[in-house]
Amino acid sequence: MSTSALKQILGLLIVTSMTTGVFAQERNDAIKAFNTGVGLMKTDIPGAINAFESSISIAEQVGDSANDIRQKAINVLPGLYYQRAYNILTVDKNVPTAIQASKKSMEVAQKYQNQTVIDNTGKILIQAYSTMASEFFAAKDYENAIHAFDSILMINPGHLTALNNKALIYRTLANREEFARSMDAYIEQLNAANDTARLAQAQTMARDFFRVEAGKANTAKDFAGALELLNTASMYGEDKNVYYQMANVYNSLKNYSEAAESAKAGLALETGSAEDKAKFYWELGTAQAGMGDTGAACESYGNSSFGAFAEASKAQRTNLKCP
Repeated sequence: MSTSALKQILGLLIVTSMTTGVFAQERNDAIKAFNTGVGLMKTDIPGAINAFESSISIAEQVGDSANDIRQKAINVLPGLYYQRAYNILTVDKNVPTAIQASKKSMEVAQKYQNQTVIDNTGKILIQAYSTMASEFFAAKDYENAIHAFDSILMINPGHLTALNNKALIYRTLANREEFARSMDAYIEQLNAANDTARLAQAQTMARDFFRVEAGKANTAKDFAGALELLNTASMYGEDKNVYYQMANVYNSLKNYSEAAESAKAGLALETGSAEDKAKFYWELGTAQAGMGDTGAACESYGNSSFGAFAEASKAQRTNLKCP
């Protein structure tokens, strides 16, 4: 606690009543407990908390004549709970205990409607849960890491780092449904913040995840599943490689018209060399041959005769008796 804040509190020291009688004595007990708390604030925060709580309890028993004392104690108490939680986290470095202390701080702040302490305690909780989540993540304890990030999101549903990190965990676990849910929530917040740089990164990450998952499905000959995943990938923006995989899957399904359209869409986005374009022309040629358009297929296979597709393209041109 700062020196200026301490001086301000010390200025609240209450002089005991000179009035005689039972009620005066009880009021003086509340004052004594309050002043004890003030005296302990700099050296013994837990002791000060107990003293102020005792002062509040006595004042409530006394009634109206001690309301001023009760209110003074209430003004001080939530801040002390916050200070204790802060010290446990930043000085003692005891994250689990800091979380418990912060929860108590939040409870007291809410009870006495101290919005400043509520806000500050929320920040301490987020910091503590973030530290905990990072430790779990480093240990590959993903389940508990997710629980920690969820605790952050209960305090701040729009916390960007927690949303992003949850998505990263679900990507690692190849949990498509939860990855999409976390990523969509993250993207929604980035859109609201007009954070175009991170938005582009998030969309790329989501698109690439579903494209890779589609590749796995395609390899396993789950063509319907692959198409579903590729359509999901395309929701996060156009991508030439998504179109290429779509063309490949549609050709496997003998849906040649869709394969041709996908290959053309990919070509429109590919600005690289003839070798870079070869795979798109290969899928386009396969689709055109499937539709019986031999002339167009010959031309496409001619354009795909580069790099890894060179020998196969020449063989196809021979089979089609291309000029």
